[in-house]
Amino acid sequence: MNHLLIFIKNPIKGEAKTRLAATVGDDEALRIYLELLKHTRSIGEKIDAHRNLFYAHFINNSDEWNNDDFDKQLQIDGDLGEKMAAGFQATFEKGATKAVIVGSDCASLTVDIVNDAFAKLETNDFVIGPADDGGYYLIGMTEFIPEVFQNITWSTEHVFPQTIEAINNQNKSCALLPMLSDIDYEEDWVKYGW
Repeated sequence: MNHLLIFIKNPIKGEAKTRLAATVGDDEALRIYLELLKHTRSIGEKIDAHRNLFYAHFINNSDEWNNDDFDKQLQIDGDLGEKMAAGFQATFEKGATKAVIVGSDCASLTVDIVNDAFAKLETNDFVIGPADDGGYYLIGMTEFIPEVFQNITWSTEHVFPQTIEAINNQNKSCALLPMLSDIDYEEDWVKYGW
């Protein structure tokens, strides 16, 4: 069964999109993050998969994410790699045969790209959507392999190449998706003109 994992931060003023807030202010950064959440939610609702929504700080059962559409869970404590590894592990323990994770920072993510990720997992062990800052906006796999989240220097331009190297070291195949941009800074957001 296909499982979609979505990782989000709780939209709290002063905590959401802090790098963006440094130039646009906390209020505007929160507004932008709410737009990104809406965009990500609209994509998630259209994907034919079990939808797992992982909150950073607390589960909100009365927000815009429908409780019937999304299996709401809490991210574990730890770095990004530990959080994602735990999410994938839990998902495969639930019976997933293909699992894909996305964050909520990619304004150019589309339903077609997510569906293509699942399609590529028919013939590949992994699929990755590289971000133009050296990270990735999506990673998917057909079995839980924790090594791809270990010894990665998170939040740097080394994330994508180090992840590819980790996949190669496991002798696994990997398909690539189009390169997209995450929204981390004001100039990233201005590009989209929302």
